[in-house]
Amino acid sequence: MNDDLLNQMADQLGANGLPYYLPIHPNLVHLTLGLFIVAISFDIVGALFPLEKRVFKFLAVPATRSNFFDVGWFNIVAAAVITFPTVAAGFYEMLLAQPASDEISDWGLGSLETMLWHGVGGVLLLTLITGMAIWRGFQRYAWRKDRARQVQWSYLLTGLGVFVLMFAHGTLGAHLAGEFGVHISADMLLRAGEDLSTLNVLLPRGF
Repeated sequence: MNDDLLNQMADQLGANGLPYYLPIHPNLVHLTLGLFIVAISFDIVGALFPLEKRVFKFLAVPATRSNFFDVGWFNIVAAAVITFPTVAAGFYEMLLAQPASDEISDWGLGSLETMLWHGVGGVLLLTLITGMAIWRGFQRYAWRKDRARQVQWSYLLTGLGVFVLMFAHGTLGAHLAGEFGVHISADMLLRAGEDLSTLNVLLPRGF
């Protein structure tokens, strides 16, 4: 965002450059990732259930194949729903970001390039996760509703491919925080010339 506009909003922004104490995007990101990973993982377990059945029986685990597919379905739906506010919060916080402009990440990218690729990756993942939820719904309620294996192998392989994209996307996000100090209070205060040893940054109760 333009520096003049940020200066006008300075009184409303905290030490982290946001109008609230904790960034929303990173927290929603981990929720989205967790839901998606659980969804694909449980569908994989369900797909391989005939090979694992004896193990569950040996461990006295009362598991049925349909239970794994239920977990996979509801988690992919939840991931698709959560990813919309995740991306929205990410773009809002990106607009307020003031990353260090003279740094280069481990991937050889500057702060602006990293931020742009992270934004593009967020939109791509939103599209993929939403598309996979729709794909999963067709498998559950139409294409494979009468079959023991509720998911296609192509769906599972696509999910594993999305894992790789998530890793790359998450690494870019980690570079923004760890290397460029985006919305990191201590980093922003140091760049502003503040002495952290004498500065008392107040947080709300409970933090």
